Amino acid sequence: MKRLLIIFLSLGFLSSCSIEEDPTSFVNTGNYYLTEAQCISGLNATYIPLRSIYTYTYLIVTEGVTDLMRINSGTLDAQLDISPSQPRFGATMWQQGYRGVMYCNSIIEAIKRSPLEDDVKNRLLAEGMIMRAYYYWFLTSTFGDVPFYTEDVSDAEVLDRISQLPRMPAIDTRNYLIDELLEYVPHLPQIRTNDVSGNRSGAAMGWMLIGKLAQWNKRWDVAKESMDRLESIYGSLDQYPLENIMLRNKNIPESIFEVQFTYAEAGLQVTTNAAAICMPVRESGSVYDGVEIPELGSRATTWTALRPNNYFFQSIQRRTSDDLRTGLNMAWEYNGVPFKSTASVPWLGPKFWSLNMFNVADGNNQRVFRYADALLMQAENYMELQNASESIRYLNMVRRRAGLADYNFRNWDLLREEIQKERARELLGEYQRKYDLVRWGIWYQMTYDYTDYTSSLKNNMLPCHEYYPIPDIEVVKSGYKLDNKAYESYGRN
Repeated sequence: MKRLLIIFLSLGFLSSCSIEEDPTSFVNTGNYYLTEAQCISGLNATYIPLRSIYTYTYLIVTEGVTDLMRINSGTLDAQLDISPSQPRFGATMWQQGYRGVMYCNSIIEAIKRSPLEDDVKNRLLAEGMIMRAYYYWFLTSTFGDVPFYTEDVSDAEVLDRISQLPRMPAIDTRNYLIDELLEYVPHLPQIRTNDVSGNRSGAAMGWMLIGKLAQWNKRWDVAKESMDRLESIYGSLDQYPLENIMLRNKNIPESIFEVQFTYAEAGLQVTTNAAAICMPVRESGSVYDGVEIPELGSRATTWTALRPNNYFFQSIQRRTSDDLRTGLNMAWEYNGVPFKSTASVPWLGPKFWSLNMFNVADGNNQRVFRYADALLMQAENYMELQNASESIRYLNMVRRRAGLADYNFRNWDLLREEIQKERARELLGEYQRKYDLVRWGIWYQMTYDYTDYTSSLKNNMLPCHEYYPIPDIEVVKSGYKLDNKAYESYGRN
C-alpha cells in the first residue's frame, strides 16, 4: 500500500513537470536522495506549482478586487461570485498551495535522511523550508486559518491523518514558520537573489518571508530585524534603476523572488497569461487601441483589461504628478499618440506589457517580492514601533527614487495613510494589494467604497470575501473537520 501511494503521488508530480526542470520521482525517496545534485533535483519540484498560481486570475484575485483596480471581466472571481460550493480559482489556489507543501515536506525529509555533510544539508534544508514557508504564507493570506503539517505523506496512514486535519490558527502557523526560518536562513549565503545561481530562493527570500509573516502576526521587532538583514544585503535603493521594474526585465538586481517564465517562438515555452489583461486592446496588426505599437507585435490576444480605477489615478497617483512611476503604471498615450479609449480611465502602463506575445503566451517573469517592498515594510515596522523619524526615513527612500519630495511627519494617522498609499504607487499590480488590505483590516470597506465600475461586484461583495472559502469538496474529504463558518454566517454555501 505504501509503495502504491508513493507511486500515485509521483505520477501526479511528474504530470506537472516542465522540461526546464530535472526533478525526480518521489518513488523510493529513501534510496535516491543521496547526493547534493539529487537533492537539488528534488528541490526543483517545489517551484512547479507556482506556475499554475501566477496567472491572470490570480492577478484579478489580488489586484482586481481591491481599492486600486477594476475589471469588467466575465471571470467570476472578478465579480466575487464565489462560495464554498463554487470556489472558482480558490480550488486551484488550495490544490496548488498544498501540492507545493507536499513537495516541500517530501524533499525536506529526504534531505534530513541523506548522508550529506551538515553544512550542505543545512543549506538545502533552508531552501526547502523557505519554499514551504512561501506556500503557507500564500495559503494563510488567501484562506486565513488552514490545516498545517510538515510530515512527508509516505503512506496511507499519514495521508488519512492529514486529510482529517482541521484549520490551525494562522498566527500559530506563522509563528512556527518564523522560528524555523530564523534557525535555517543564516546557513545560506547572504547575497541577493540575483546573485544566486538560477535565481533560486535564498537568504533574501527567507528574510523577506520572515518579515511578511511577522507583520501579519504584528511581531514588529522581528519584522524590523529581518528587514535589517535585507538592507545589509541589498544596500541603497539608489543603485537600482526605477525603469528596471518593468516585468519584461527579468531577475533584476532589486528582485527578491520571481516566478520564472520563458517564451521563445521556436523553443522552450513556459508561459503565463497575465499580460493578456494588462495591455491595451489589440485591434489589428500591431495597432492597440488606435496606436501603432510594434514592440507588442501583431499576434497578441488581449482580454478584457484590468485598469486603474478613479481612486488610484485621481487620488493616489495623478496623471500630472511628478512621480516617475506614473508613466510605468498607467498609459493614456504611446509615443505622444493618445489611445482612443482613455478619456475616462487609463490602461495599465508598459510596466505590465509583454513584448511580441503570441496569442496569450506571456513570457514575462511574475515578480513576487522586491527590495522597495522591503523598505516600505520597514517604514511600517518603525511606525508601529512608534519611531516616526526612522519610519519616514525609509518611506522617503522609496519616494526619492520615484522623484517625489520628502514626506514630513504631521500625525500618526496621516503617516499610516501615506505608507499605505506609497505601497499602492510602488507595488501596483504586483500581487500584494489585497493581502495588504486584509492584513490592515480594511479590505472590505476600502474595496466597497472605491469599486466604481460594475454593480455586480458591489452587489456580491461581503465581508467574508476577505478570504477565499475552503472548497466544499475539501470540507467533505476532511470529514467536516474543516469548515467555512464565515461564509455560513452570510448564507453563502
